Amino acid sequence: MKQLKRYTGKVRPKEGGEKDRQGQLIFPYLPSDELVEAVNLAIYLKRPLLLKGVPGCGKTELAIAVAYELNLPYHIWPIKSITNARDGLYFYDAVARLRDAQLTSYNRLNLPSEVPEINPSSYIKWGPLGEAFRSEIQTVVLIDEIDKADLDFPNDLLMELDRKWFRVEETGERVTAKEPPIIIITSNNEKELPDAFLRRCLFHYIEFPQEKELQAIINSRFPQTPERLVNKAIEKFLDLRKAMEKKNNYGAKIVSTSELIDWFQVLKLSPEATILAKLEETLPYPGVLLKSREHHRLYGK
Repeated sequence: MKQLKRYTGKVRPKEGGEKDRQGQLIFPYLPSDELVEAVNLAIYLKRPLLLKGVPGCGKTELAIAVAYELNLPYHIWPIKSITNARDGLYFYDAVARLRDAQLTSYNRLNLPSEVPEINPSSYIKWGPLGEAFRSEIQTVVLIDEIDKADLDFPNDLLMELDRKWFRVEETGERVTAKEPPIIIITSNNEKELPDAFLRRCLFHYIEFPQEKELQAIINSRFPQTPERLVNKAIEKFLDLRKAMEKKNNYGAKIVSTSELIDWFQVLKLSPEATILAKLEETLPYPGVLLKSREHHRLYGK
């Protein structure tokens, strides 16, 4: 019996970041034990893992972290409002084929013996899922922000996610996954997903990190930073977040982990003593954290 791959969350890029096999700079990802278990259950059951959580909490980075530890290639499929299900499988360039057919027809009238036959398969461009299904080795596929798509989009992927195969309509070719990919799907909960789609997924909600977890995240991104600066910045950030949560009656955006990372990167541009003094008196560089006029009015001083 073939041994299944297992994710531990402990094999990570070096602190401060390093480039992955695709040349992208990636940083250590620090998953909870519950999230590690969810990933391994998805691998074992060969089911997609649906992740929800507040924007900026690290949903997207999980797929890259899994690919890094398991030494697998990965494909990212960013979803937009105009995305349809077939985009992730393949694109058939019908315009190019029509052009070539017209040229071929013209040439055959003049040089019939020198014109090759048109191969319909040569006009196929594979999407992220199509590439993963055709791969000889297992891959990781991230379907990012599925809730941005049309309401019918999840249902249009049911068979492909469930049976791991699809058919190219223009050629009749059936593409079956040689090695079922590890599929991670993210959602910011902008709209509800259909029950039939949810039934085919495992689910995990990523909670906002606690103070010690935020400290570990900052230390992994900015190694050798003085502990006093890390603690003071996170204390200020959490005070801001709690104040936002208390007044958040209308669903306005609340600061997230990704903004903390950006903010801390800006803080490090100044000498430690200068920033510590500013953190005691005010909120330095509020434009990095506050994304509305009302928030600037309430918290920007």
